[in-house]
Amino acid sequence: MTEARSEVTLKFNSLPEAKPAANKKVEIRLTDQNGVSFTALINAKSWRKAEADVAAFSDWGGAVSGKPGQPTDNGFEVIDAGIKVFEKKAKEPLPESTTIGADAAPIV
Repeated sequence: MTEARSEVTLKFNSLPEAKPAANKKVEIRLTDQNGVSFTALINAKSWRKAEADVAAFSDWGGAVSGKPGQPTDNGFEVIDAGIKVFEKKAKEPLPESTTIGADAAPIV
């Protein structure tokens, strides 16, 4: 049998509500597109950094990553969870290509 390492990454576009938890942590809940609920405990300092990044970036996305935990009544726990908020940069349009079409004169 081959061992594997499992990881969960939950992406979001609006900051979830956080509730204070024990040991300088906050608890957040995220629900995926299938209605499965995920609960994660995030370090309070990391949470404050994520809130500051959301305020600083005009267009952003975020992700919570961790290990899959035990099932709960309506979803799963995410253990050893971390949070990251990143700025979405506007994509530059691709330059028009200068391909030679069938109707173009051959290059000699």
